[in-house]
Amino acid sequence: MSNDKMSRRRFLGASAQVGMLGAMSTLGLLGMTRPAQAAVSDYKALVCLYMYGGNDGNNMIVPLDAAHYAAYNSIRGSSGLALSVNAKTLLAARNARLQDGSNQPFAFHYGMPEIDALYAQGQVAALLNVGNLRQPLTKAQYQGGAGVPPQLFSHPDQNLQNQAGTPSAAGTGWGGRLADALGAHGDLDAVSVGANGLFASGTTVQSNLLPGNGQLSVAGMNFWPQSEADKRRAALVQALSASNPNLIATAANKSLLNGLELAKDLQAATNGGSALQTVFPGYAIAQQLKTVAQLIRMRALQGPGRQVYFVSLSGFDTHSGQAWQQFDLLRQVSQSVAAFQNALREIGAEQKVTTFTMSDFGRTLQPNSGGTDHAWGNHQLIVGAAVKGGLYGRFPDFVLGGKDDATGRGAWIPQLSNQQYGATLGRWFGAEADALENQVFKNELANFAVKDLGFML
Repeated sequence: MSNDKMSRRRFLGASAQVGMLGAMSTLGLLGMTRPAQAAVSDYKALVCLYMYGGNDGNNMIVPLDAAHYAAYNSIRGSSGLALSVNAKTLLAARNARLQDGSNQPFAFHYGMPEIDALYAQGQVAALLNVGNLRQPLTKAQYQGGAGVPPQLFSHPDQNLQNQAGTPSAAGTGWGGRLADALGAHGDLDAVSVGANGLFASGTTVQSNLLPGNGQLSVAGMNFWPQSEADKRRAALVQALSASNPNLIATAANKSLLNGLELAKDLQAATNGGSALQTVFPGYAIAQQLKTVAQLIRMRALQGPGRQVYFVSLSGFDTHSGQAWQQFDLLRQVSQSVAAFQNALREIGAEQKVTTFTMSDFGRTLQPNSGGTDHAWGNHQLIVGAAVKGGLYGRFPDFVLGGKDDATGRGAWIPQLSNQQYGATLGRWFGAEADALENQVFKNELANFAVKDLGFML
C-alpha cells in the first residue's frame, strides 16, 4: 500500500453501514492527518481492555496466605469463595515474590484458566490495589477530604477519570496523549473498536471508531458481477472528488472518500489468503480483539510507529447474581485475550503489543445478598511477551474498617495510582520521563516517588 493511500484513512465510523443519502453528515466525524516523521524506530501497540461496571478484583485474584484467606472466607461468608457455587473452584495456587521479598501465594478466578496458563508462561503481571488518586493517600487524609478524587464510586465520573488518567478536568485520554507525545501522528494511531473510549483521544491524535467486526461498507454497492459494483463505486468517487465551492460539502465529501478507502483496506485485511488463522471465540470482546489483531498486522508492516487501542466489555456492575455473571464475563476475557495472544504470535507481533485491563473501580469485599457494591482500589492484569510476570504492589489488609478500608465495607484505598500504572506502560511504549511527567500525566505523576512499577521489560 502506498503512503499516499494510507494518508486518506483517518475515519471515525458511527456505524458499519453508511447509506449513500446520509453519508455526507454521518462521515463528517472523519479528520485528515498531517504526515509527520515518526519519532520512534520500531513498532509498538498498547491495547486497553476496559471492563465497564466495576470488575470485582477481589474475586479475580484471591490471596491464599493464611490471614487473607481466612478473612476472605469470613467476610464473604455464605456467598462462597470467589462468589462461586463451589467453594473449591479457584484455580491451582500460584506463587509470586513481591518487591518486599515476601512470597505471596494466590489463585486466579476459576473462569480464567487461559490467563492462568499465560501467567505460567511469564506473560501476565497482576497489579494489586491500583486506582484513581491525585497523590499517595492515607485513611486519615481520605477522611479529612485532603487530595481525594471527586465523585468516587460514580460510574460515569470514574470511567472518565480513569481513561483520562487524572481526577482533574481533561478532554483527552492518557493513551491519546501518549500517541501525541511520541510524535508519529500517522493514520490509525488511535483506534476504539466497538465503542468509543476517551482513553484513545489525544490533542493531535484523534481516536478512530470502528465496528466490533472491523468492517465498514457503503449501502448500495453490492452487485454481481463485481465489475458492476466497481462501476458504481467509481462513479461515486468521481462525484465526491468534484470541485465544490461549499466548504462544508467539500469536507463531507472528503470524509466519505476516506471512508471508502478505509473500508476497502479493512476488507483486504480480513479476507482471502491474508485472513488470520487463529480461531477466536464468538464473544463480542473476542471479535473486537480480532479486529485489533488484523489492524496491527496491517499497520506493523508499514514500519516504525505507535498505536493505542481501546476495546471494552460491559456487565461488571454485579450488585446481584454475581456468582454466574462474573464467571461468564471473566471467562470471556480469559478466552478472548488468549486468542489475541495466539494471533499476535501468528503475525509475529507478540513482543510488540501489550494488553492491559482497567475498570470503573473495585467492589466491596463485604457482599450484599447476591453481589457486591461500588468500591475503589482494584487489581488489574497486564498481558504480553514484553511483560515481567508476577504480582506487583500488595494485597490490602482484609480488615473491615481497617487502615486500607475507606468505607467500612472493604472499599480499598489504592496503594498505587493510575498515573504510575500508565507511566510504566508509557515507558515501555517509548515515552521519555519528562513527557510522562509533564504532558501525559501532567502535574500528578510528580506526586508519586516511584514512576515505574517494574512489570515491563
